[in-house]
Order: sequence, then C-alpha cells, then structure tokens
Amino acid sequence: MNTSHLPSPEVAAERFARRITARLTEGTGTLPYDISERLRATRVQAVAKRKRTLLVPHTAPVVAQSGSSAALGWWGSEGGNWWRALLSAVPVLALVAGLVVINLSQDEHGTTEVAEVDAALLTDDLPPAAYADPGFAQFLKIGATQSN
Repeated sequence: MNTSHLPSPEVAAERFARRITARLTEGTGTLPYDISERLRATRVQAVAKRKRTLLVPHTAPVVAQSGSSAALGWWGSEGGNWWRALLSAVPVLALVAGLVVINLSQDEHGTTEVAEVDAALLTDDLPPAAYADPGFAQFLKIGATQSN
C-alpha cells in the first residue's frame, strides 16, 4: 500500500478541527444570546491555548542507558549518575546531621538538669533519706503556707 498521498497527522488534525468548527458555527444562530456568548468566549480561550502550544515546542527528555539501569540523560555523561546521587544525598545528610545535633543538645540539657538536682540534694542540710519520707511532702506544704 502506497502512503505517499496521505497527509501528515498534523494536517489531518487541522482539517478535522476546521470541519468541526464550521459545523459548530452553523448551529449557533438558533441559540440564545447568553449561550452563544459563553461559547464564543470558550472558543477564544481554546484558540489562545492552541496558539500557546504551537509556540512552545514539546521536547521529551532523552533516555540514556548505562549498564542495566536507565537514567534520564540530561547531563550527557555517565559520571552524571554519580553526581546526581551525591546531590540527592546532601539533603538527607543535612537532616541526619541536624537530628544528631538536636539529640546531643537534648542529652546535654537533661544531664545538666540531673546534675543540678544532685548538687542541690548533696549540698542541702537534709539527708537524702528525708526526701523519701512520706511525711516530708506534708512538711513542705506546711512550710510553704507558713512562709506566705
């Protein structure tokens, strides 16, 4: 079969669009004014959108295969995969480093608080066994109310 006399897909699509447009235009004379205005506005938007798609050519990214894995070949060299992996690991490393710093800070803060409590217990006039006494809480409450 000889396909040399067939139009290109773009030409065929353009002819089809023109036939549809002509057919739709024929029936607009019997429609109410508000509907025909909405159709006109929609047609203007569609034509503007079509012009934008014609002005911006569609280019797909090139796929390059190296070994058994396929990667998008934006950088054009096999070393690009290594750089891409390294660059994608940077945010993960920053997150891990931040979590480690926060953990160390929290540990030091907790250790400082415990050390302060221990120092207060050891330098106080009361022996540590007094804090374990059930009546000691009552003693503290009575002391607090008398001082006010």
